[in-house]
Amino acid sequence: MKNRKVNIAIVGLGFGAEFIPIYQKHPHANMYAICQRSEAELNKVGDAFNFDPGCRYRSYEKLLEDPKVDAVHINTPIQLHAEHSLMALRAGKHVACTVPMATSVEDCKEVVETVAETGLKYTMAETVVYSREYLFVKELYEKGELGKIQYLQASHPQDMEGWPDYWQHMKPMHYATHVVSPVLGLTDKEAEYVSCFGSGTISDDLSKKSGSPFAVETCHIKLKDSDLSAHIYRSLFDTSRQYRESFDVYGSKKSFEWPLIEGEDPVLHTAKKPEPEIPERVKVPDYGHLLPEEIREFTLEGVYDADEHAHLSFVQGGGHGGSHPHLAHEFVDSIVNDRDPYPNAVQSANWTCVGLLAHESAMEGGVIKRLPDFTLSAT
Repeated sequence: MKNRKVNIAIVGLGFGAEFIPIYQKHPHANMYAICQRSEAELNKVGDAFNFDPGCRYRSYEKLLEDPKVDAVHINTPIQLHAEHSLMALRAGKHVACTVPMATSVEDCKEVVETVAETGLKYTMAETVVYSREYLFVKELYEKGELGKIQYLQASHPQDMEGWPDYWQHMKPMHYATHVVSPVLGLTDKEAEYVSCFGSGTISDDLSKKSGSPFAVETCHIKLKDSDLSAHIYRSLFDTSRQYRESFDVYGSKKSFEWPLIEGEDPVLHTAKKPEPEIPERVKVPDYGHLLPEEIREFTLEGVYDADEHAHLSFVQGGGHGGSHPHLAHEFVDSIVNDRDPYPNAVQSANWTCVGLLAHESAMEGGVIKRLPDFTLSAT
């Protein structure tokens, strides 16, 4: 694969269109094909980005039959992630899939097993662990500035009113990877077991659609082979809170706290200082320098920056912390250099199953749920 560019196909052109210009400029990728059920939307995007008519697919099955497609980047509705990932893997295509991996533990297991059987690359395109905020904290940790990590927490309240209808069928913890990933990823640990409680209630209409009564689900995660635990919470409806996709890290030397209000700067707390001097607002730098020069600009701007192109996931996500070019590069580079992407299939399953099992725990009054063996790396 090092001798030629990787032919990428993007499936789902709502949020997925954000990645087209990134792959077009990536030095080792060829943005080859696009797929969308709506012919009007397919051609609108295809014309905007100069796709050959023969590389525009309304049928996912037909796309997978194209031998020139090396890899697919899946941005379809959540309930289709596992099915579409498995179809691609079985067709011999590498897969990057937006979060979560699946909506059942059984489907996560099938994806992990299929990746092992085929030897193909799979990554769950988790934005947070490539956001500039996460990369900033990771850099502090690796330099020893945080000291010993003592505790981690993360929150993701989001009002999903006005989003596509399938979100009304979603359980809060079934879409938890944005808060699971930073608390597990920072110290490179896996979740061993979880306990979760539901709190409050949503409307009867929403409860019937989702099969879950809770307005908020709050979970503790025990990190495997570690003295650490982490706390996360999620809400989707009927809870008044500005969008916040946050994580906090508490260390023996310094601690990092996400701002309470979007647009403010985060806070670093430094130990051994006089009380009024402990906290300070900090500016988080951009991390485009970690990327090939050709795609560095996309950490700062993209398809959905302009008002006329506004997409809810991008607007509410604050641009996802400049993560999109990092995600695209990680996927392409893993194929070119024949290495595991981050997160790989097992890590993606661990992060996803935390939320799936957390919801089961909440429905059973907080009982402990252990992560299955297939989500744990061999030791």
